[in-house]
Amino acid sequence: MGLFVNRKPRGFYHPYIYADPRRERLDRMKEEARRELGLSQEKPVSPEDIRGKFVEATRHLRRRRERRARPWHLAVYLFFIVLLMFLWGWLLSV
Repeated sequence: MGLFVNRKPRGFYHPYIYADPRRERLDRMKEEARRELGLSQEKPVSPEDIRGKFVEATRHLRRRRERRARPWHLAVYLFFIVLLMFLWGWLLSV
């Protein structure tokens, strides 16, 4: 039965009506980022000004972008396709 089980009280939940702390925190973060990037309030911010700043700041993502920019993988794919076509033709002739 329920003799030895203590139920926990219902948790307190208070939705904010006039203020959104998450939105205010995000606005503060945006302002700090604009100040760090040297963007002023008068000039409208375009996404091109901010795009790529995080990737440039991290070593791992910068290396990944450099690796992806190399066109060597296309040559490797073509080599394997030609090799597979050669093997397929050889197997059909045997």
